Amino acid sequence: MSTKAVLISGANGEIGHGLITRLKERQPDIIIIALDVHPIEKELKRLCHETIVGDILDTVMIDRLAAFYDFSTIYHLAAILSTKAEREPVLGHRVNVDGTLNLLELAARQARATGEQVKFLFPSSIAVYGLPDVATKLKAGKVKESDWLQPRTMYGVNKRYCEELGRYYDHYYRQIDPQPTAGGVDFRAIRFPGLISAHTLPTSGTSDYGPEMLHYAARGEVYDCFVPEGATLPFMTMTDAIEALLSLEAADANKLSQLVYNIRAFSVSAKDFYDTIKKAFPLAKVNFAPDALRQKIVDSWPADVDDSLATAEWGWQPKYDFRRAFEEYLIPAVKSRYAK
Repeated sequence: MSTKAVLISGANGEIGHGLITRLKERQPDIIIIALDVHPIEKELKRLCHETIVGDILDTVMIDRLAAFYDFSTIYHLAAILSTKAEREPVLGHRVNVDGTLNLLELAARQARATGEQVKFLFPSSIAVYGLPDVATKLKAGKVKESDWLQPRTMYGVNKRYCEELGRYYDHYYRQIDPQPTAGGVDFRAIRFPGLISAHTLPTSGTSDYGPEMLHYAARGEVYDCFVPEGATLPFMTMTDAIEALLSLEAADANKLSQLVYNIRAFSVSAKDFYDTIKKAFPLAKVNFAPDALRQKIVDSWPADVDDSLATAEWGWQPKYDFRRAFEEYLIPAVKSRYAK
């Protein structure tokens, strides 16, 4: 018999670290299968039933997983992020779209075989939005899930397409089969804003100027910020992002009106980051030296998003606003990290 388990792709990434830890805290007997293209770090490895170094484009490896495990939930975190996907768009498309398709197909096959639902949690992004200019961005205010869906980056295009792939697998998969099956894919996605972690280093995402600024300050290094002081995006802490994934996974499907939700905690400018970081690290030095090409991407993303549906339908509520995020979580944790 196959073993009931949870699969986490991209387990070595920023979200994966915290997600594995929280899953194990909440359910010590949970069977976690962690997959990443890089070896899983030691502190995570001990929390997992099996760790696999592999590529989500490797269908032979995925077939092996399907043979040994029945996955009740798949957290698909693996992705090529925005900056790298712009530099290597074909690679970005292959990993972000074809890799997602492989795991959706795994979920669908297992659901049909067992007659049970397989939950598929997908981190989407505010990169799916595309506002034409800064004036429109400022006028738009809090953008709803259905607005401005004209992404301008390969990463955003990939994420938007995968949202629609999820809709297909959830609602319409093999819809002309004469005999429908009991099981199916229960696709649930969150459009994350910029994420800030004290425990893992930023990975050159387009919204990483905020967390990069913090880590550079803690190390006593000068940071060249690639956006101007007034550049504004929604953000949240990594801990809140992980709790959001767990809350959406646990939500009653009958209370969910859609498959994709906005969430956010605070909307701040690059200067807001600098002013707050400067209070904790008085010697922090930031040069605002905008990269016009990367700035254009930031300018096309919303200054804020409307997360009222997530709040109403599955109880989304961030723990950390901007002040608390820095005072209670980010500054103490970062100081501790670099004091070692």
